[in-house]
Amino acid sequence: MNAFQQYFYDLAQTYPKWNFIYFYDPVQTWRVVDGLWMTIQLSVVCVIFSVIIGVVGAWAQGAHSKTLRLVMQGYIQFFRNTPPLVQLMFFYFALGQFTPTYAPDGWVEVPIISNVGWAIISLSFFAGAFNVEIFRAGIEAVPESTQEAAEALGMNRLQIYIYIVLPLAFRVSLPALNNNLVNLVKTTTQALAIAVPELLYQMISIYNDYSTAQNACMLFLFFAYFLLVGILVLGMSRWERGMRIPGYGA
Repeated sequence: MNAFQQYFYDLAQTYPKWNFIYFYDPVQTWRVVDGLWMTIQLSVVCVIFSVIIGVVGAWAQGAHSKTLRLVMQGYIQFFRNTPPLVQLMFFYFALGQFTPTYAPDGWVEVPIISNVGWAIISLSFFAGAFNVEIFRAGIEAVPESTQEAAEALGMNRLQIYIYIVLPLAFRVSLPALNNNLVNLVKTTTQALAIAVPELLYQMISIYNDYSTAQNACMLFLFFAYFLLVGILVLGMSRWERGMRIPGYGA
């Protein structure tokens, strides 16, 4: 045990209610590392998928097909008007019952979509519904004259959306998108409900095993999420400043 570990071990002996066990017990340390890594992976994948859903959904909202527009509106209303925790449990416990399975060892049947997979699907669709509306607002901020000029150059609707409308709308949407993605990262903690081993899950497991570690675990959680969200906000803010065009966006 090195000096760092010894310090926290001695602290736990002196002040039992502040047992930072994950700083001196290697087994608990790796539980925290695994939980933090799962949280980062879950956040990154959900952020990427939710942005893709937002971009595609905003385009579908302006489609000529009335059926496609109604389907997209139904999707938005469903995910905006129900709690993300209920959505997680619905996807995992209800839809999960119909998930095909396979037997990697020839005996035990395993669903092809794990609890982590359902968390990614549910959280991505949840944040994506808000991203659709964010990008729609950005698209509406692009002047009609800009789109008409592109049409005059012979571009079709998809080309106008990809090369003209989306780059401008994206800049307008960045402040609101920033807020939604921050909320998404914090919402990943709800994956605890379907036993995804992210940071909150691991911390609760630790202080369930060692009741004296509860205060220390909650303190670590607070600063860990403060740091994660702070990094995201800083990165998005720099990206927003770098993409700013005079006359577009805040």
